[in-house]
Order: sequence, then structure tokens, then C-alpha cells
Amino acid sequence: MKIAVLDQVVWNWKGQAVRIGVHRLGTGPTVLLLPALSSISTRREMRPLQERLASNFTTVAVDWPGFGDEPKPAIGWQPEAYLTFLRYVLTELVTRPFATVAAGHAASYALAVGAATASSTGRLCLIAPTWRGPLPTMMEGKRNLGEWIARIGDLPVLGQLVYRLNVNAPVIRMMARGHVYVDPNWLKGERFDQKLAVVRATGARHGSIRFVTGMLDLMKSRSDFLEAARRFTEPILVLYGAATPRRSKAEMHALAALPNVRAVELRSGKLGVHEEFPNEVAEVVRSFLEGRVD
Repeated sequence: MKIAVLDQVVWNWKGQAVRIGVHRLGTGPTVLLLPALSSISTRREMRPLQERLASNFTTVAVDWPGFGDEPKPAIGWQPEAYLTFLRYVLTELVTRPFATVAAGHAASYALAVGAATASSTGRLCLIAPTWRGPLPTMMEGKRNLGEWIARIGDLPVLGQLVYRLNVNAPVIRMMARGHVYVDPNWLKGERFDQKLAVVRATGARHGSIRFVTGMLDLMKSRSDFLEAARRFTEPILVLYGAATPRRSKAEMHALAALPNVRAVELRSGKLGVHEEFPNEVAEVVRSFLEGRVD
């Protein structure tokens, strides 16, 4: 049995120390796993995938600053911070990994860093990749409202109230059923409690609100997203489920149409396909890393 190693690193951003959760499992070539950026995201969502890859690879799952279940400082998070953090991970924590698996919004950051520095991410596997937050997706790219909401979210009392009204147990259940998991009853019991711990962690609202409102969108258009992928000289794996929400799926189809992208659509799955269907996802990722995906 592979022994899991739980750890923390302290990363500094503009004079503030941020505790980051890290989870290591397995032996072999190193694979970095980046969870999605969302209100309920944490490195723990990568655990099922880690367990299935650990027989072939050393897997390292890392929380994003402002996310996960650790207490977080009150920071007005911006894309610059996440680019800087990922460069830190790839130079100090997991140096030039064999591969990087990035879920959801993490895909845009992995693409940007990998395109800027050749071979820094290793082989790239993107799971249900996205580049635009939920609110600007619903509003056809408009972001003015998002900036206003993010400013309110930083206020000590009102910000916490707005956050609690919009990110609570009923909302999480609705969100999960709507676009994250196929099985409406998948998120319950211990799984649900773990997600609640993420949204209730001290300082969670600052990152969560900015993700939802699009303030953490590194790329401003689909063309930016596709251009970053085009700059990779090696093939990229894009994996997503057949039940992925329509607007998000359109972005994945555009990415899948690039000549250097190998796309696999699973028979089921939404944005949380790697959590709900880890066996199928692990098999595709392993096949790609071993050169068995055409």
C-alpha cells in the first residue's frame, strides 16, 4: 500500500504568509495535480485520482492560495498571484514534473505557464478545462457587476453576509446537481461535510467571490485560451464528460479542435468528472502518459 504524506508549505504573497495544503502519494515519475478553482475546490478532490495513479507515479496535489480548507488571509486575489504561485510550485515544490493534471479553471493557468516556459509543466492533461468564471459566462462576458460584487465581498461584515447568503448548504447542493455531478445524490455525507469545510474556512470568501465573478479569469477570450494551447509543441490531453454543461462544453470542443490536442469524451460526467468517475479518468490519463491515446 502506498503511504500518503500530508504536508503544508508557507508561500508569501505581498508580505502575507499563506498556508498551502499539499498531499503526496505514490512512487515513480512525478505528476502534479491542480484542483479546480471554485468555491468548493480543494486538493482533496484529486485524491480519488491520486489513488489510482499512485501505482505508476508520484502524485502531488496542491491547494491554490485562497482555496482549500486552510485558514486564509484577507487578500484581494488576482490572476497575477496564481501565475506567480504556479511558477513557484513548478520551480520550488515540484520541479519540472513528468506531467501536470489540471482541472477546471486551473487549466488556463497551466496553459499560460507551460506556454511561456517550455517543458515546465511536463505533459499536460486538462480535465473539464474552463477559462471563464460562472457569472461572466452567464452574462456573455460582461464583468462590471463582478467587480462591484468583489469589492462588497471584501467588507468585514457585509461581505461575510453576502457570501453566506450565496454560498451555503442549499446553494452548494443546487450547484452540485446542476453542473458538477451527474448523480444528484453523489455529494452527501462525508463528501458534503468536506465541501462545507472548504466554504466555511476563514477567509474563504475572498477567493470564492472572485472566482465566481470572473475576477480570477486569466484569459479574457476564447482566442486567448486557444492561443496558449497552440503554443505547446507536445500533445495536450483534454478530457471531459458527455453531460458537461452546454456553454462550458462549447469551450472544450473549441480546444479539442486544435491539431495538438487529443480529446476524450467520457460517456458520463460534468465538471466534477474526475471526482465522480475517477476510474475512467485515471485510465485515460494513464493511457495518454504512456502514449496510448491517439
